[in-house]
Amino acid sequence: MVINFENGVPFDPGFVGHISAILPNIQYVYTELDKYRNFGQKRNQFKMIFPKIEELVNNYVGFYAGCILWAKIIQNMDKPITNNFCYGGKYDEDETLSEVKFLKEYLSVLPKDVKYYIGREYTVNPADFKILDLYEEFLKINEGFINTEKTSDLKIPENFHTIDEDKIILEKIEQVIDSGKLFELKELVK
Repeated sequence: MVINFENGVPFDPGFVGHISAILPNIQYVYTELDKYRNFGQKRNQFKMIFPKIEELVNNYVGFYAGCILWAKIIQNMDKPITNNFCYGGKYDEDETLSEVKFLKEYLSVLPKDVKYYIGREYTVNPADFKILDLYEEFLKINEGFINTEKTSDLKIPENFHTIDEDKIILEKIEQVIDSGKLFELKELVK
């Protein structure tokens, strides 16, 4: 897919179609686990669902990385942003940051759950926590995008660095929009 910038820049280049809300999905998994009284059944259920949890989490962190990468690419285009559903709203920092904070908390307990239910060691990639911190800062400095009308309104966290030039990043974004493998965007963040 080649993104068209002729009539403005889309707020979302196509990431959202490849993610499903993390909070309700994770809550659903644990609600379902609680229905089993037998630990063996809980263990089997968690073992079966864990690859999906891991995929969901990795795609979400990739989504967050992609959002900042996208902003970095479009920031200097001096064009209007289209379909920004946040524009003109009221900024509520707690509400804006709730999802990323939930994911940070969940990733801090996930290794314990993997050990408890599956009996194996699991470590969250430290780079994922850095991306989550950067995304949280990104949301704060842009005040949830309520005032983001043009690309030049976007602010990028100072300590955000990428490993490639904008052209390569844009090509990768277009590639993952086609493939749905948002987790691949994580590798572009230093």
